[in-house]
Amino acid sequence: MTDPRSSLACPARRALCALPLASAVSALGACATRPAGGDGAASDPAGGDPAVFEALLAAPHRSPRNVARDRHRHPAEVLAFFGVARDSTVVEVLPGSAGYYMEILAPWLRGRGRYIAASRDETAPARYLADHRKLLDRLAAEPQLYGEVLVTKFNADRHEIAPAGSADFVLTFRNLHNWIERGEAEGALRAFHRALKPGGILGVVDHRGRTDLDQAAQMKSGYVREDHAIALIERAGFRLAGRSEANANPRDTKDHPEGVWTLPPALRLGDRDRQKYLAIGESDRFTLKFAKR
Repeated sequence: MTDPRSSLACPARRALCALPLASAVSALGACATRPAGGDGAASDPAGGDPAVFEALLAAPHRSPRNVARDRHRHPAEVLAFFGVARDSTVVEVLPGSAGYYMEILAPWLRGRGRYIAASRDETAPARYLADHRKLLDRLAAEPQLYGEVLVTKFNADRHEIAPAGSADFVLTFRNLHNWIERGEAEGALRAFHRALKPGGILGVVDHRGRTDLDQAAQMKSGYVREDHAIALIERAGFRLAGRSEANANPRDTKDHPEGVWTLPPALRLGDRDRQKYLAIGESDRFTLKFAKR
């Protein structure tokens, strides 16, 4: 494990954007611990209220590319639905070099909770190892944000992504389709189940498949039938605890020539019908919350 743990949340969004990075991080952390009411007790913003996370989206360290995706990915609603709180231990599986959710969660959890990035191991293909190296370089370059992030190895169930029974949340975004296609889903789910505390939450977001085709028929397109995902995860020792339509997109017809990668952000067809696919936006996605049994 590499230990290359930052803090954010406050409603004064425009003012924060104008602050230098170090000052903004400090101000956001102060807002998150401001005394509530007049009794001097510290406020501890918990999951369940999207406004807690909306404030984080304005943080000045976030990359413009990630900010542009907020309107498709609805991170405030998703994190509130999962119930993440400031003192949570959160494992994100394969955050990638873009670190979309890492940018939001790691600084906010710093000092009160913990963000763990379960990333690639040494057996990954070269392109994924390069992505992993970019992630490590980014953590090292911004210690004021990511100095408390814990990096662990993930490869199905070959590694411990967090000490057994230690995680409040394991979150995975748009990965399940890959694991199903490679026959690695059951192993990955075993690793998640081991890492979570009893009753801990597994949050899963992925491209929602068509109900008029079986899973095998749409596997290569990157889509996953929601009922197939639920059955698979429940067989692994989890109980479905809720569904959110935060990432629903009825414009996605799910019949694209290059599958889900036809749509943004991949836009695999390049300039061909580009405006059409930009107008559709990112894929229709299910957002599912499971509790460890």
